[in-house]
Amino acid sequence: MTLPTHMTGIAMIGHGGPEMLQLRHDLPLPELAATDVLIRVTAAGVNNTDINTRIGWYSKGDNDAEDAGWGGNALTFPRIQGADICGHIVATGPDITDARIGERVIVEPCLQEADGALLQSPWYIGSECDGGFAQYVRVAARHAYPITSPLSDTELASFPCSYSTAENMLTRANLRAGDRVLVTGASGGVGSATVQLARARGAEVIAQTSAAKIETLMDLGAAQCVDRQDDLRAVLGENSVDVVIDLVAGPGWPALLDVLRPFGRYAVAGAIAGPLVELDVRTLYLKDLSFYGCTILEPQVFGNLIKRIEAGEIKPLVAETYPLADIAKAQESFQAKSHVGKIVLTVD
Repeated sequence: MTLPTHMTGIAMIGHGGPEMLQLRHDLPLPELAATDVLIRVTAAGVNNTDINTRIGWYSKGDNDAEDAGWGGNALTFPRIQGADICGHIVATGPDITDARIGERVIVEPCLQEADGALLQSPWYIGSECDGGFAQYVRVAARHAYPITSPLSDTELASFPCSYSTAENMLTRANLRAGDRVLVTGASGGVGSATVQLARARGAEVIAQTSAAKIETLMDLGAAQCVDRQDDLRAVLGENSVDVVIDLVAGPGWPALLDVLRPFGRYAVAGAIAGPLVELDVRTLYLKDLSFYGCTILEPQVFGNLIKRIEAGEIKPLVAETYPLADIAKAQESFQAKSHVGKIVLTVD
């Protein structure tokens, strides 16, 4: 296969609004390190992370560009975002067998290897290095997982980031069959993934969402839904759940600890209602609670996710699709939060 020297993609040229995203046709084709593969991208999902990185949300200093990357460092511009990637391997680095050419793959978004070397601190694809909002992306071969599935590329692109984040939280919190688990923000990409994956583990799932999305989440496997405006203490009762999987935080956060049973486990990977919360430390230590901040994937998580996809234990939830050039429209729809599941960009 003859590869081009340049490609089409979305270049983020700085922190700010959608105007920072430029459709370009002159982006250089990625150069492969010895242990890389080159993937022809066919579909890429939209995530909170993309928007948060663009606006500088990860910064702890009023969106100071010096720490606005996912890993707490400055980004290099232009940057190609996109962490949810499905595509086909079209080339390999010299240390990787060319037998991998032609594989359909999805990409593990949390990278332990890049630029031909092991990383001291993991990178997030699309933040510390270029991602999938382009025709081609390079990644260390170990992070490109072959997959055998009747699902479309668009459907497969709905899995990597959201479902691996969900599986990682459940793994860290050691969710077991018979546990009662509360999932906040349950209608989003990570939340709806968590509902499915928790149910697949045999847990009893309580989904917190808006009234309009209750039926969809019950169909996904939730045993009970509570409105996000409800008083959790009144509806569920104090000391009533074993695990809380939180994607929301914000002002209602103290109630999440009140409904946890003694020795309960709390895992968090998002703060869409606000990152600053009020903690009564007495609740933490008197109830012997365990807290898990979840970003870096445990080594077994992505492989386990692939097995669940191939076994048909979880299903994709693609709410909307847009062509890559319409990324601003896709992100606008994403931020409206009127959908359940994922919004996916198709890449010609």
